[in-house]
Amino acid sequence: MSVPAGYDAGHSLRIDVRWPDSAADFDLYVLDADGREVAASASSSDPETVLLPAVSASYTVRVVPYAPLGDSFTGTASLITAPTDPPPSTATPPTYANSWAPDNITDAHNAGEPSIGVDRATGAAMFQAYTSTLKVTYDSAGGATWQDKSASAANGCPQGSTTSLDPILFTDPVTHRTFESQLAGKTALTCYTDDDGDTWTPTGGSGINSGVDHQTIGGGPFATSGPGAVTSYPNAVYYCSQDIADASCAVSGDGGLTYGPAVAMYSLLDCGGLHGHVKVAPDGTVYVPNKGCGGHQAVAASEDNGLTWTVRDNPSSTPGDSDPSVGIGAGGTVYMGYQNSDGTARIAVSHDKGKTWLYDQNAGAALGIKNIVFPAVTAGDDNRAAFAFLGTTTGGNYQDPAFQGVWHLYVATTYDGGQSWVTADATPTDPVQKGSICTGGTTCGQDRNLLDFIDVTTDAQGRILAAYADGCTGTCATGGAQNYDALASIARQTSGNTLYGAYDAIVRGTHNKPKGRH
Repeated sequence: MSVPAGYDAGHSLRIDVRWPDSAADFDLYVLDADGREVAASASSSDPETVLLPAVSASYTVRVVPYAPLGDSFTGTASLITAPTDPPPSTATPPTYANSWAPDNITDAHNAGEPSIGVDRATGAAMFQAYTSTLKVTYDSAGGATWQDKSASAANGCPQGSTTSLDPILFTDPVTHRTFESQLAGKTALTCYTDDDGDTWTPTGGSGINSGVDHQTIGGGPFATSGPGAVTSYPNAVYYCSQDIADASCAVSGDGGLTYGPAVAMYSLLDCGGLHGHVKVAPDGTVYVPNKGCGGHQAVAASEDNGLTWTVRDNPSSTPGDSDPSVGIGAGGTVYMGYQNSDGTARIAVSHDKGKTWLYDQNAGAALGIKNIVFPAVTAGDDNRAAFAFLGTTTGGNYQDPAFQGVWHLYVATTYDGGQSWVTADATPTDPVQKGSICTGGTTCGQDRNLLDFIDVTTDAQGRILAAYADGCTGTCATGGAQNYDALASIARQTSGNTLYGAYDAIVRGTHNKPKGRH
């Protein structure tokens, strides 16, 4: 197919491939005139969608039957008007200082898919990487001290040191309880700590019937419209995971010790199976985001403590290859950050629990960011939120092994309820990866060293802390070749307004310069 001349940068070429049976799956690839892959959509979404610049060019479109189940497919190509982004925020962008786990910590270099929480009573950041739980404390000058506080038989959690299919960590900002969990097929090996990892308590881990992938744990207040707590622990704890034909969540009313039966959030008729991380609003509404629901990105929402769920999509979005993320402000405003099908960093806002979305925009446009992976969102005051992601200013197919982009950690921040965003490079002198980043799962090569996500949170004063795996270390960081590391890393805000306006004045440019470098 050919794109006619005469279309400017205000347009995009959208290619969709659909099929009748939602259980089937086809993948979409677009090649240029020289046979090079320039775009692909190989998710579990129906339809598969790619967006391309509407410039004069010729393309070959290939559709690969991944699981056809006897189905045929239909394809459409359309020239669409690209959305117009509002001007970027004029706020001063925050700055960040980075620290890295020392080499003597187990899993220091095995930190793909990190998750992070902050115990707001002690100020300790809790960082999960594979089966290792790390405690990171900061002194008055911003210097970081990393300690291994992993769950084990010696401190009360025999299952904590077992092999994991998927690690996850969650710290409740109100109760200060931290959960660490290891996926183990259709169950989870989970423990919690109330003293930042000195001691751990084993739990039932998950509900029945749980899924086999993409586990996530979150928590927050109970909604008034559903069953509440059954012990003195005040908050709900949710365990969600994905199975073959659906995804489900189970709720705990006793602080995470036991869970009720898992309830399906959606089926393949609604969304692809893979989903992001569960978040709970101050009013008890629960959100689980998904990258592909009927051709859009969406949230599955429950307003009755997980008894029933509704899928609510963002019609301005198109499916991506990385799971989206939500952050929820103090007044219930929902911020959904996602990787659009053209690779860009987009974020939208909802004031009605995902029923409608506002201000959808490209948060990386001002810095020329063409591709992102691993969106992660957190929020503080209702009008303040942060959107972290790995990004590169190089366009094209970032999963192609020949891709030459240089990736950094970026954090976009809003102080006006998502109407505008200011974006900062949190690792300006230290690439996180060079070359390709594969998000295709176990079919990837060595460029899947970072695995599938990063995480972001806030401390009690609203400082932003982003957890990521640094894939470019040693000589790679100073100009050498990519070495495919996965070093446990945290970028912590050191200047600029925080996500809690009452504490803006406390961050006054303290610059963390840890001794030594990986």
